[in-house]
Amino acid sequence: MSSLPPVITIDGPTASGKGTVAHRVADALGFHYLDSGALYRLVALRSQRVGIEVDEVKDLADLAHGLHLRFRGDKIWLEGEEVSQLIRAEDIGNRASALAVHQQVREALTARQRAFRTRPGLVADGRDMGTVIFPDAPVKVFLTASVEARAERRYKQLIDKGFSANMEDLLRDLTARDARDASRAVAPLRPAQDAHLLDTSDMTVDQAVAQVLAWYGQAVPGQA
Repeated sequence: MSSLPPVITIDGPTASGKGTVAHRVADALGFHYLDSGALYRLVALRSQRVGIEVDEVKDLADLAHGLHLRFRGDKIWLEGEEVSQLIRAEDIGNRASALAVHQQVREALTARQRAFRTRPGLVADGRDMGTVIFPDAPVKVFLTASVEARAERRYKQLIDKGFSANMEDLLRDLTARDARDASRAVAPLRPAQDAHLLDTSDMTVDQAVAQVLAWYGQAVPGQA
């Protein structure tokens, strides 16, 4: 077992529910929480604002290195502005997926992500947490759901947050994003070899959280 603080990684495609599950697991254990996708969305928002295109790799990487960020609870600040809701817009998510294919951008954010690993422990959600960022995590989960279930969840999330949404557009965007994330040359979306697979299409959040906590209890006896 690593002497570093324990990590539970929860990877999976967009709108699979991994963020909600990861947050609940972190609360249950008293661990810190990392939403790695937020970092890419912050790069997407900032680059959009300053006029850097998604194929201008060096400029994107330089921007990612120099971002001034602050996380506190559910709130996120970018360059001094609270942007927690702004980065959840669909256009920002699609832009984040497009720029995340670049190795230099991913490398620019690696150290930032690993810095979240502090005591007593961390629950990290994303797409390459178990395969690239925390390959020594004692518990790795690959959480997914059908594209239809994910589209319905994403639709509800957007409407609840005051964004407009169209189900057909969401299905098309999710399918395209899945293909892009799975086929990229750098850190493609895929389960780690030792990951637990969890399909939440027909599960409640409470059931998914209970399963992850059970896996952690098996891996680190006496800690869950």
